[in-house]
Amino acid sequence: MALDTPRTKAGTRPGGPPATPARSGIPGTDRLPGKDKLPGLAMAAAGVAVAWAVHRLAPAVPMLTAAVVLGIAAAHTPGVRARVRGAARPGLTLAGKRLMRVGVVLLGLKLSVGDVLGLGWATVAMVVAVVAATFFGTLWLGRRLGLRGDQPLLIATGYSICGASAIGAVSEVSGSDEEDVATSVALVTLCGTLAIAVLPLLHHPLGLDDAQFGRWVGAGVHDVGQVVATAQTAGPEALTDAVLVKLMRVALLAPLVAAVAVSMRRRRAHDPAAGTGKRPALVPLFVLGFLAMVGVRTTGLVPGGALDLAQHVQELLLAAALFGLGSAVHLPTLTRTGGRVAALGLCSWAVIAGASYGGVLLTT
Repeated sequence: MALDTPRTKAGTRPGGPPATPARSGIPGTDRLPGKDKLPGLAMAAAGVAVAWAVHRLAPAVPMLTAAVVLGIAAAHTPGVRARVRGAARPGLTLAGKRLMRVGVVLLGLKLSVGDVLGLGWATVAMVVAVVAATFFGTLWLGRRLGLRGDQPLLIATGYSICGASAIGAVSEVSGSDEEDVATSVALVTLCGTLAIAVLPLLHHPLGLDDAQFGRWVGAGVHDVGQVVATAQTAGPEALTDAVLVKLMRVALLAPLVAAVAVSMRRRRAHDPAAGTGKRPALVPLFVLGFLAMVGVRTTGLVPGGALDLAQHVQELLLAAALFGLGSAVHLPTLTRTGGRVAALGLCSWAVIAGASYGGVLLTT
């Protein structure tokens, strides 16, 4: 199954306002001096500060989730939305793209080759099967539902790999419309947040012990922070297994991004309508950075303090990126396809939860 999706050209989105250009919310802003990015970056920094405060006051609310919600709120608040769509747009777009790349690179420091091998080959095979079933099933259903642009590809990526981080990584090589990215991030964040409340209620009714529950959470919940928040309800054993399984899914980000890059290169080579822009690299630089960080972590030479610092920096960068992406959400446009987007999200959630549950029972 091809990984590319039909795309609507900027300015021709049916049934809604002109589409946001892929590189920036305002035509020509990518050529503006760096100082014109400062208002948006300052707004993203303020959003991160508020998201951090929300998380501190309500630990059950992940900082990344709060950042997305705050970005959406800023885009629809009178007195703020004009600035979001105007002077702050270049900096917010920069945060949503460039800071996301750096955050993905630092994500590699969470994973080592030894962690993957320690799971055992049966668990590794289970994780690969769950990711493949979720990705291709969601991609197929999204196209059948008639979702526009790259939404099926991005939603499939977010659900199957690691939520917003994976969506940001794939959007870099697919050149996705900014609003498609924002909508996909909002959906996957919502479902991942709901998992924090719903999955612990199913722990014992489904007959899972603590370790099995942890592996189920790791294989079925989207974002790393959401996995931690969900699995910790069952104790340290569940949390350890959940994080290891989740990081195995994160490791699949690199081959998936490379596959999308190959698909895009082939599409541009054979389809004149796909555009004549620069072809994406087979392995983007930030994916190589991610793999390099995995290698660095595998050496065991990085002190714990440095790893903790990198994790905090990664969370701050991703929060800023998600605030920027959330600020690109246009709810009136989203409502026109909201029913189909919600249906795809719920179906994909059911697929990954069911597939991972069956996989855990077969491998433990």
